[in-house]
Amino acid sequence: MYRSMVKKAVGAFLVIAAAINLSACSMQKEKVRYSKAYLEFFDTVTQIVGYEEDEETFSRNCEKVYSLFEEYHQLTDIYHSYEGVNNVRTINRSAGIEPVKVDEKLIDLLEFSKEMYTVTNGKCNIAMGSVLSIWHKYREQGIDDPESAELPPVEDLVSASEHCSIDDLIIDRAAGTVYLSDPEMSLDLGAAAKGYAVERAAELLASEGVTSGYSLNVGGNVRTIGTKNDGSDWAAGIQNPDTESEQPYIVRLKLNGMALVTSGNYQRYYEVDGVRYHHIIDPDTLMPLNYFDSVTILCNDSGKADALSTALFNMTIPDGKALLENLEGVDAIWVLPDGSYDCTEGFAKLIID
Repeated sequence: MYRSMVKKAVGAFLVIAAAINLSACSMQKEKVRYSKAYLEFFDTVTQIVGYEEDEETFSRNCEKVYSLFEEYHQLTDIYHSYEGVNNVRTINRSAGIEPVKVDEKLIDLLEFSKEMYTVTNGKCNIAMGSVLSIWHKYREQGIDDPESAELPPVEDLVSASEHCSIDDLIIDRAAGTVYLSDPEMSLDLGAAAKGYAVERAAELLASEGVTSGYSLNVGGNVRTIGTKNDGSDWAAGIQNPDTESEQPYIVRLKLNGMALVTSGNYQRYYEVDGVRYHHIIDPDTLMPLNYFDSVTILCNDSGKADALSTALFNMTIPDGKALLENLEGVDAIWVLPDGSYDCTEGFAKLIID
């Protein structure tokens, strides 16, 4: 009799517990996909995708990410000044004159960039501003007036390359200053700024309790946080450089909690005598190289991926693979001019079609 009553009591408890659990589940809101896009940062499109229970929460997170991107955009700008901000333009204009007091965030980015210079054996060099500015001038002129497009004089490039030493970038963290000891040098953070800012944004969202369900994309610098809200995989495509192809992607892959950054020759370029000259300049030859159409880096840090994609674009595939063998958790895919591709073993494991 007692055993029977206990069984009934336990059964009743399980029924009640199940009912409470079902009630709690029914009270939980289903998370919905939201997205926002911006055009204000880094001369490219920024897109934020997130799964939240309400748009207010998503918008609040977007506002914080927006503020962060705005700050890094201003700090790394080489063309414009902003009230109350000492940025890379300020540093360049003070080259050989005096140290510039800057925000600690910019010091962190510059130190990171110097580290990546060492990691890439100089193939990613933010001190190449003097060379890059020459190419930028001729590229813009060639785009505006294709009939008059021409290459920069080699002697001008060689002369400018004498002012690209990373050792002339003097960072005094204690004083909070940055100084360019060569008066003719200048910095250009185009190879690292976007990816670095994206990684800081991912950290910001994590500090707000976001563990999954967000994707950040700044001009092809993609960073996902966890999986999608329902546990399914984020997917990303490696763009087909052949814009006339019926296949928009070379491959697609899983991208959960990872960064994916591509450097390619098919977006920013101009043509001289039918030959394409893109914007990625090799520090050794001072010219755009054409080993392949694009290289994409996959790793857990968007800043590192950004710098490495630039570096590997300026290397042969064997040299690039040799570099990656010394870096833990970094993979890559190279898209060749004929549409074929080569990739590391770790990258191949994530391809989904």
